[in-house]
Amino acid sequence: MQLHDARVILTGASGGIGLQIAAALCAEGARVLAVSRSGAALEPLLKLYPERLRWLEADLGTAAGRQRVLAASQGMDGFNLLINAAGVNHFAMLEQLPEADIEAMLQINLLAPMLLTRQLLPGLKQAGSAMLVNVGSTYGSLGYAGYAAYCASKFGLRGFSEALRRELADSNVHVLYVAPRATRTGMNSSAAQALNAALNTQVDDPVRVASAVVHAIAGDRTELYLGWPERLFVRINNLLPALIDRGLRKHLPLIRQFSAHDPQGPRQP
Repeated sequence: MQLHDARVILTGASGGIGLQIAAALCAEGARVLAVSRSGAALEPLLKLYPERLRWLEADLGTAAGRQRVLAASQGMDGFNLLINAAGVNHFAMLEQLPEADIEAMLQINLLAPMLLTRQLLPGLKQAGSAMLVNVGSTYGSLGYAGYAAYCASKFGLRGFSEALRRELADSNVHVLYVAPRATRTGMNSSAAQALNAALNTQVDDPVRVASAVVHAIAGDRTELYLGWPERLFVRINNLLPALIDRGLRKHLPLIRQFSAHDPQGPRQP
């Protein structure tokens, strides 16, 4: 895709990764409709790119919020790129999670992008060449203790992306699934950050992730997995899951220790 010709709808635009994707796309000359619940984080970009960036307040967890996006898309003079980057996460063992938090993760991470894509797909098909990008996670391919509900939502998003790619194989709409590893964003609670530090987990900067995503869009990629050895773990998990089971089991005491001290609810950009 030629980025300077891109007319973009970007959800989760005020979050760490989403905000940097918006910045990178605007720098390439794209026109971006940035969708989020709050616009405060976008204010510097709105001033920097007044002709390329527009903010739309919408809660994608509601039908009314998704309808606002659909209505705005109809006033864009066409769009050819939809990026589902909105997400919510909560680090906790399953029995610690309130029912509402589980529902929120499934709603925002899986149901909202599915329903929004369904509404906007006719608009994408009207473009000469178009792309749908779903921002998932390494945890969409690798189940990890303390993230059972989050993994379930991202596994679902990965399956949705794969199935839809095949469903649209004879159309003008390409589908890209992106799987970042741990990233330095506001979605990570202090307990999750402490666990990453204790386990020596590599954490990427959102600017790096956004740059890789934009490069994958320009290259018409179908999948993008970020980070090493995470990509290796995903491959091994597909072939020899018991090996990963044994490797991760030793982390359980630390995971339980840190998750027990995380009082916060789900984080959403």
